[in-house]
Amino acid sequence: MAVGGNALTRADQPGTAEQIESNAAQMASGISNLCEAGWSVVVVHGNGPQVGHLAIQQEGSVDLVPPQPLYSLNAMSQGQLGSVLVRAIDTIRGPGTAVGLISHMVVDPHDPAFRTPTKPIGPFFTETEAAAMAERRGWEMRQDAGRGFRRMVPSPHPTEMLELSAVTPLLAAGKVVLAAGGGGVAVARDDQGRYHGVDAVIDKDSAAARLAGSLKATMMILVTGSTRSWSTTAPRGPAPSTSCLSRRPSGISPRASSRPGAWGPRSGRPPTSYGRAAGPPSSPRRSACSKPWTRRTVSARTSFPSKQ
Repeated sequence: MAVGGNALTRADQPGTAEQIESNAAQMASGISNLCEAGWSVVVVHGNGPQVGHLAIQQEGSVDLVPPQPLYSLNAMSQGQLGSVLVRAIDTIRGPGTAVGLISHMVVDPHDPAFRTPTKPIGPFFTETEAAAMAERRGWEMRQDAGRGFRRMVPSPHPTEMLELSAVTPLLAAGKVVLAAGGGGVAVARDDQGRYHGVDAVIDKDSAAARLAGSLKATMMILVTGSTRSWSTTAPRGPAPSTSCLSRRPSGISPRASSRPGAWGPRSGRPPTSYGRAAGPPSSPRRSACSKPWTRRTVSARTSFPSKQ
């Protein structure tokens, strides 16, 4: 399941800790429903609004403490949002059900994305405010889906998650696994085989697709901050869906904005290009999700598939 950063800090919210926790509780309810339906669940969350807020905080305190690079801010937001979601899931499913895995995604330092930043992060600004930000901080500011101006940063293709081997044992142990948070901390390998942080924000949909393909997942679900999406899988062509979940990422058409970096993978290629998901494992695994914890009702805006 890929949970957008905009689903944790909505467009009309400033992003307080209380708001993030409230939104995470709604997401946890849906995740719990998937567990009740018999699924083993891996959650990949976005961090666009949150990492952008961290960047502004860093820049605003340069006279007091040295600012940290973007890849460090990704790690910060990964820990922050991972902790919030783990606690929200555990509140419903029981202590120790969810596990947050600090994850690093390998990228190619020569990826064309570094020449053309397309990933929006942080809050929205007016055109005047954006011009001032660009002048003062040297940020690249662009219009984002007609809602205002945001900072744009590189979003390269993820090629490998270094902690992949830890995910399967955790799933086998019945855990809900949070991995590749914020798309994972972007790293590149040098000639000596060492990995170094890279200033970029990997798209969480691309990271989730990479992870889903590597794990041979049965299904990938996208959770967004939008109440409507467009699907090309309807019998008579594209039709609006009021559910904020989409079962087939390759069947979603970003009608609202086709700009790279808008709704849909910022990488520009569909999730299915990372490898077709395989069927369910031959022998079902018992999961902590099947424990008789108190059930919660899922949001009316959300529908979840049953495992068949």
